[in-house]
Amino acid sequence: MKDIFFRKQVLRRPGPLRRHYDVVIVGGGSHGLATAYYLAKNHGITDVCILEKSYIGSGAAGRNTTIIRANYRTPEGAAFYKQSVELYEHLSQDLDFNLMFSQHGHFTLAHSDRSLVVQNERAEVNKLLGIDSRVIDRYEVKKLCPQINIGEDVTWPIQGALYHPPGGIIRHDAVVWGYAKQVGRAGIDIHQGVEVTGFDIRDGRVHGVKTSQGDISCGTVLSATAGWSSPVAKMANLPLPIVTSILQAFVTEPVKPFLDKIIVSAQMHIYVSQTDRGEFLIGAEVEPYPTYSNKGTFPFIEYATRHVLELFPQLHATKILRHWTGLCDMSPDYSPIMGVTEIDGFLVDCGWGTYGFKAAPITGVTLAELIATGKTPALIEPFKLERFYTDTMVSELAAAAVSH
Repeated sequence: MKDIFFRKQVLRRPGPLRRHYDVVIVGGGSHGLATAYYLAKNHGITDVCILEKSYIGSGAAGRNTTIIRANYRTPEGAAFYKQSVELYEHLSQDLDFNLMFSQHGHFTLAHSDRSLVVQNERAEVNKLLGIDSRVIDRYEVKKLCPQINIGEDVTWPIQGALYHPPGGIIRHDAVVWGYAKQVGRAGIDIHQGVEVTGFDIRDGRVHGVKTSQGDISCGTVLSATAGWSSPVAKMANLPLPIVTSILQAFVTEPVKPFLDKIIVSAQMHIYVSQTDRGEFLIGAEVEPYPTYSNKGTFPFIEYATRHVLELFPQLHATKILRHWTGLCDMSPDYSPIMGVTEIDGFLVDCGWGTYGFKAAPITGVTLAELIATGKTPALIEPFKLERFYTDTMVSELAAAAVSH
């Protein structure tokens, strides 16, 4: 393994891949690392290994748009993300790693009367759960974000917004390395460059994992592989109600900082924020077709830039610096799938679509509790796979109509 994957004083180099672990986590992203961290911290379980076929953070954790928020539509979703934001607020201290978390506020713009109704509904759900969200008119949008254009000479004039002050942005790579640092210190092995090729399943239970470096026996397997959840579950003959599509985003060249808010438009299907380096990070909706391609498309660039310039005409001469794609596994109700499956000992953490990164801390806490105790925490009970068989879905469509 190349030394670049073992940064000095950050990631501990593991020993040889052992033939047995109590817990095997498939996927070395923010969710897999967070689960391993809380297994050690909260439950003292360290006979754990993380298997990553590439390098840690190479998937969704390294290809997201760094937005952290809790203003979801359903009581189940909002309560879940509320606790994740609260964990993020203290995560730098917990991990002894500067995650550069900045909470400047999150706007979900409304461009129609119907959109304002939806934003008011979300605001009421949020208030009942103690989440700081409120609907503001277009003039307060301008007051809080003077740089934005609220003129009428655009495709969709701004009528108001759902304002969520705790919303912020964070360094996604720092989250990955912060968790990895503490996981290594706990003695948990992180094996990069090890691909899972199958599972040993007998009598309705998982007994082990087959890898490119040999077989491992274990008592529990957690699949936390984001966009690759369906192929991994297929190895276990476990069907998942998931469609995988790509999400595209880009950053501009650095410019003098002038935007300290996160701007999202569900009508335009775009979102905008400015990074600590001065780059404008811009993204749109997932592409409306299933694919595992990592190629970007020009229509996305054209669409996104046209609408961004309606909001921020000041950027008309700014050059695009970097463009990338990421995989999104979308569930039918736009909510995640977490917890037990019909295979004893085989757990899943998938269906996150475009919003899994913001859930990493609380996902790690709850899945670690499930692994340690065998009982599903109340916070993630609504997100079990069986809801698609019992018709108890948790629809977040109105709060996830744009990829953010």
